[in-house]
Amino acid sequence: QVQLQESGPGLVKPSQTLSLTCTVSGGSITTNYFYWTWIRQPPGKGLEWMGAIAHDGSTYYSPSLKSRTSISRDTSKNQFTLQLSSVTPEDTAVYYCATHFRVIDSPSSLNEYKYRGQGTQVTVSS
Repeated sequence: QVQLQESGPGLVKPSQTLSLTCTVSGGSITTNYFYWTWIRQPPGKGLEWMGAIAHDGSTYYSPSLKSRTSISRDTSKNQFTLQLSSVTPEDTAVYYCATHFRVIDSPSSLNEYKYRGQGTQVTVSS
């Protein structure tokens, strides 16, 4: 059973860079066909796909966030990381890491992903 766990600061100041890590256990992030994904859900809104990193290290980003988003990985730690720069209060959300056999870039439910973390609240405020 693959398990994912998000970690990172719960409070970030405006204009700073948000950095979150997803630690994966029970499976390798280099396993063929999996796409390791970041999704967020702002308060009162639906899910927003942010981007993904594939088993081979290829990255995919939401066009609306691409200029501020970077997803990387550390295969030695079996982790992948999200960095979102120049944050504003509109970036306040619950952030999830998840994985599936393909890129799901318009999720309506977290259940669409094979495995997912429990989510972590990030608030952008001074």
